[in-house]
Amino acid sequence: MPRGRIIAITSVATVLVAGAAAGGAYYVLHTRGSAELTAAHFTAAWQRGDLAAMRADLAAPADAFDAAYAEPARNLGAGRPTVRLGAVTPRGEDHARAAYTATMTLKDVGEWTYTGSVDLVVKDHYWKVAWTPAAVHPALGGPAHLALKTTWPERAAVEDARGGRIDQGEVGGSVQQLAGYLDKATGKDVAKLGSPYKAGDAIGRSGLQQTFQKELAGVPDTAVVVTGGAAGTSGKVLTTFQGTPGTAVRTSLDPRAQKAAVAAVRDLKKPASLVAIRPSTGEILAVVNNRGGFNRALDGRYPPGSTFKTVTAAGLLAQGLTPGRKVTCPEKASVGGLAIRNSDHEAFGSLSFLDSYAHSCNTTFAPLAAEHLSGGRLYQVASKMGFNQPLTIGVPATRGSMPKPTGPADLAAESFGQGRITASPLVMASVAAAVAAGTWRPPTLVPALKQRLRPQPLEGTVARDLRTMMTAVVTKGTAKGAGLPSGTAGKTGTAEFGTGGKLDSHAWFIGFRGDVAFAVVVEAGGMGGEVAAPAAAGFLRGLD
Repeated sequence: MPRGRIIAITSVATVLVAGAAAGGAYYVLHTRGSAELTAAHFTAAWQRGDLAAMRADLAAPADAFDAAYAEPARNLGAGRPTVRLGAVTPRGEDHARAAYTATMTLKDVGEWTYTGSVDLVVKDHYWKVAWTPAAVHPALGGPAHLALKTTWPERAAVEDARGGRIDQGEVGGSVQQLAGYLDKATGKDVAKLGSPYKAGDAIGRSGLQQTFQKELAGVPDTAVVVTGGAAGTSGKVLTTFQGTPGTAVRTSLDPRAQKAAVAAVRDLKKPASLVAIRPSTGEILAVVNNRGGFNRALDGRYPPGSTFKTVTAAGLLAQGLTPGRKVTCPEKASVGGLAIRNSDHEAFGSLSFLDSYAHSCNTTFAPLAAEHLSGGRLYQVASKMGFNQPLTIGVPATRGSMPKPTGPADLAAESFGQGRITASPLVMASVAAAVAAGTWRPPTLVPALKQRLRPQPLEGTVARDLRTMMTAVVTKGTAKGAGLPSGTAGKTGTAEFGTGGKLDSHAWFIGFRGDVAFAVVVEAGGMGGEVAAPAAAGFLRGLD
């Protein structure tokens, strides 16, 4: 080949190479920003949850964008992630890949840390994010989604005071009302309980099962898994969190006391309830209703009748009256225009304050309350003996209500447990327990449960004097013929209710013997000394 031709070809090649180099330099010089800056901006916006700023970085609109970033919160209960940008690696002149590490806190589960990447591309001289769902997590894309898979441990037991299981339906006598039952979780339950729960999971629906749902259920083993993906990826476990077993809930229910209480009220023809408490601790030993359904023992709202004279007597004793103080018990009395009479129109004339309590003289207590107690003072004494106080026993329980008297007539009616006062057997059992121990203690069904209320000591010699007076009720008063065992102290109550002429009465008896205090109510049962007190006697004999 001639030399001149060779030179010409070489020159053309040189021009072409130089032109290519110049074009590449032009392209690079005219691209704004960098892959690193775009990746940093995008991941920072992700961390603060600014989807608008993230969308501004996209190379093209993405229909699935918002849903993909909502998925961790919706499906996993994840909070906002912490995103740490890693190396940004070029993949040719106009592509790059940015690595990241994301940490998400999954509600009620734990922290999940994983790595992923975001692809970047130059578009219109700017570095943009070439987004796919895999930018949220490498497993996402197409039909694939993230989900939580939980495996619950065996549910722990609800136990009596001796460790016996009481939540399997084998123990009767109202225990199942306290223990509660299991049901399938609804969407509303899931929203309340948190992300480990799914609709259909077993949860407590009432009683202790509901109150202590999380303690009894424990924490499930939880896995983040892929669902709906291609064959070989669906069901893939991305990370796991080890759960913890449930914790048993030990109650204060005493099997022997519960059995005795069941036998005491089982055969009564009217609805009846009995609650027993250990005065030294406030622990509930027995809760029994002889009818199913409504838990009268804890939620009943009955006028307490003359059992409330125990509270009024505590106030009068604290004001300086003594058990031996001479008082009168006429057939009728009037206070503030309210006509007052005794049960069966009884009258005892002149007698001691102790005997007026033993014989349950309304016509003694109403004038004494009007003379020595203001409505505010009686309210204060009642509140220190458990009325008007929220009860935290482990299951729902209605507080006793003693409204402040609005005048002398109201004070007179409330002094012997009528008017607007209401109480459950639980509340009145705690009154009896306060006398027995000298201190009112908040009752509880679960000793480990933290109480909001503090114990309240009775004033001075009030407890000692009341114990003497309650003993007299049994030895020579309204409960003398009830067959109560030796050592029992108590107070009867016959609480009228309704409207009209002849009124029905609830039969009450509260009392204590040793370190067991109790209250019995029989709906529309009649006289407390004739109906409720014999039931209490049966209960106490069942403990011997």
